[in-house]
Amino acid sequence: MPSSSQTLNTELLPRWDLKDLYPAMDSEKLHQDYAMLEDISKEFAEHYKGRVAELKASTMLEAVKTYERMQELIGRIYSYAGLLHAQDMTDGKISQFYQTTQEKLNRIGTTILFFTLEINRLADDTLENWFQESTALARYKPWFETIRQYRPYQLSDDLEQLLHEKSVTGRAAWNRLFDETMAALQFDFKDPESGVVQQLGLEACLDHLSSRDGAARKAAAEALHTTFDQNIRLFTLITNTLAKDKEIEDRWRNYETPATERHLSNRVEQEVVDALVHAVKDAYPKLSHRYYALKAQWFGRDKLDWWDRNAPLPGDDDKLYQWDEATTIVLDAYGRFSPQLAEIGRTFFDNAWIDAPVRPGKAPGAFAHPTVPAVHPYLLLNYLGKSRDVMTLAHELGHGVHQVLAAQQGELLAATPLTLAETASVFGEMLTFQSLLDQEQDDKRRKRLMAGKVEDMLNTVIRQIAFYDFEIRVHTARKDKELSADDLSEIWMAVQKESLGEVFHFDDAYRHFWCYIPHFIHSPFYVYAYAFGDCLVNSLYATYLEHPEGFEAKYIDMLKAGGSKHHRELLAPFGLDASDPAFWSTGLNMISDYIDQLQ
Repeated sequence: MPSSSQTLNTELLPRWDLKDLYPAMDSEKLHQDYAMLEDISKEFAEHYKGRVAELKASTMLEAVKTYERMQELIGRIYSYAGLLHAQDMTDGKISQFYQTTQEKLNRIGTTILFFTLEINRLADDTLENWFQESTALARYKPWFETIRQYRPYQLSDDLEQLLHEKSVTGRAAWNRLFDETMAALQFDFKDPESGVVQQLGLEACLDHLSSRDGAARKAAAEALHTTFDQNIRLFTLITNTLAKDKEIEDRWRNYETPATERHLSNRVEQEVVDALVHAVKDAYPKLSHRYYALKAQWFGRDKLDWWDRNAPLPGDDDKLYQWDEATTIVLDAYGRFSPQLAEIGRTFFDNAWIDAPVRPGKAPGAFAHPTVPAVHPYLLLNYLGKSRDVMTLAHELGHGVHQVLAAQQGELLAATPLTLAETASVFGEMLTFQSLLDQEQDDKRRKRLMAGKVEDMLNTVIRQIAFYDFEIRVHTARKDKELSADDLSEIWMAVQKESLGEVFHFDDAYRHFWCYIPHFIHSPFYVYAYAFGDCLVNSLYATYLEHPEGFEAKYIDMLKAGGSKHHRELLAPFGLDASDPAFWSTGLNMISDYIDQLQ
């Protein structure tokens, strides 16, 4: 096992190669695809605009397949631009290319926007007759259902076109401003041993919050607070603008709640989300409050400072995992459950599909981007060698494997709703954790592993539902007035205290930490999907332990389905139902059981 004296060998960390998408920003292949897309989209509009309701089933099938082909081309180009931008958000040429790409694709998207708008005006009988006439078209029924969820909220064609065209200078522009600002921020971290001030990016500074050295954690907290405070006016403006922009559009569309659009895109019912949120909030005392009180005892303290939330346990050797060790750990864990999943996972390491090093200008955090079915996913990490980085690798690889398996559904049916998209990622984490736990013989190390897993689960479930609560309160308050930085911070502090408990001491330095959470900017109300996925995986894993026979095949079939089935259909083979309130209790009880074992 690695020792605390090790330093991470960053030269071994992989970088992705985007040539499988396009060779370069000015490549002939990219120009050809743009020209092809322009031609197909114009011809598509000439053939079908204003005529969708008159089509026969066979002609509609041709239209859908052409539409799918265009969406794949759009997805390929946008994926290339987005991934290029993510690897360096401070490069002016890349940023210019990224913006120009969005504008070009937005224009093409406007040309073919009529298709889904006209589909939503079709009578139900028309669709049913088509599906009866053509089994090939009936295969796309889930895609039609997803589109037609938005029928009650659809505006006139002119308004829809206006909103679509202006999005590139509206929400997308504010998102870009947030990303590029956050990527360029520097945090003055004063090393507690040497006294030397180091300028760090966000990821490197956040990493010190999980340092074994309490003084380093405090220094990181001070550095983060100082830089956030210096930039809080801009982040307040971005947050207010996007929240008001959403409120205006939601009001025009008559969405029932600020989160309604997210529930529709996730294909999950409001009552299911409400049941999850209520179950988690009711569990705050027995989960997060209880665990962090226990952690304070381990530190010999009555209270913990907020920067100690992710502190390693006393006695932790702060070991680092080199890249090859992390690779072996994760693939072995996947392989013990399913050789097929491990084989797919290995392709990410055998090819240049992962970008792992931390570097200036790179997007913070981690993600798996599916690109398009004709290519393959790419993984972005900011790998620093900690055990949580190994778990992040397991998480994102789960997404990648899921995306590979679902690609066979084709461009229109491969994408999985966010709630179910977190299943394979969290399951991959669980497999990796259980593998490490099974191999560890030392009781103290087992305790630290289990505590780390509990903290990961609390971050995934409790923290994300608190984030969801924060967003609900912010978007509700924004209807009436612009919110000051103090207004936003008051809401932030309230939900943090409620979710984490009285054991934490929250000072004013923590007030502005809402400003760096990218999900609030890019994908409002995305965050509950993490809690959904974690509780779902806990229930799935419990089912696997009780009835392992045939579980692997059913699990892989679920991943292969992509977005072609509703969550009820996908979970039925396992005897699970997310609409049953007891379902969430099963998932939360697993976290509670781990805390019981730690006590």
